[in-house]
Amino acid sequence: MTSKPLRIGISACFFYPDPSRRVFGPKTLLYAEQSMMRWVMDQGAMPFLIPESHPNFAVSDLLEQFDGLLLQGGSDLSPTSYGEEPLRPEWSGDLHRDLYEIALVHAAIAQDKPVLGICRGAQLLNVALGGSLYQDITTQLEGARLHRDAVMYDTLHHDLAIVPDTPLAEMYAHLSHHRVNSVHHQGLRTLGKDLRVEARCPEDDIIEAVRLVPAGHGSANPAPYAFAVQWHPEFQDPQDTALLDRRPILQEFFDAIQQRASR
Repeated sequence: MTSKPLRIGISACFFYPDPSRRVFGPKTLLYAEQSMMRWVMDQGAMPFLIPESHPNFAVSDLLEQFDGLLLQGGSDLSPTSYGEEPLRPEWSGDLHRDLYEIALVHAAIAQDKPVLGICRGAQLLNVALGGSLYQDITTQLEGARLHRDAVMYDTLHHDLAIVPDTPLAEMYAHLSHHRVNSVHHQGLRTLGKDLRVEARCPEDDIIEAVRLVPAGHGSANPAPYAFAVQWHPEFQDPQDTALLDRRPILQEFFDAIQQRASR
């Protein structure tokens, strides 16, 4: 008998009421980017969009329905989520979505549900654990390379420096050169509690991957799984060998889910 596919809860992006929008103008929309859903399904899991909490269903109730939490990309985080004021109005971000996703992260960790963050998801995981961000890398970090170009979008690439002796290094140990896409203007600044850096951009040292490594955990007491990358594996062409293979990242997440289920 074939086992049921993993159920992956994906945090939603938000469109808020906009009278200029011809369809659903006065309504709030929750959505997922199609590449993310297909990436999950490509490796045999079923993606589900996670709604906001409701008087009948708390955040913990929602998370209990899924095997793991995937935080997708999208709008900027609000600087108020990490104790700052926006340096420019256009960097005000989406506080409502921040609060929704921060609650999801805390619930997932409390329930020992594995968490995978992509782009904004890496920034959200960091902020949820008490870290902060560069509101704009180019403005706040002297000598920074360009990490986002609206025209090039996911065809903007840069090399990746993976920290030795980390799970990410082991994942790609067969490769001597690592390259990823880049679609972000914010970035991780101070690290959240118990997060460890696993990759950086070699040109400006911007953090590109982090993993939750709480103290006091080991083989007898495994740590909750939370890992996040600043690039977009789901945007990559699986046949493009110039970029890091996108499959191992998702497979490690799925493996963490299976290991949790077997404990």
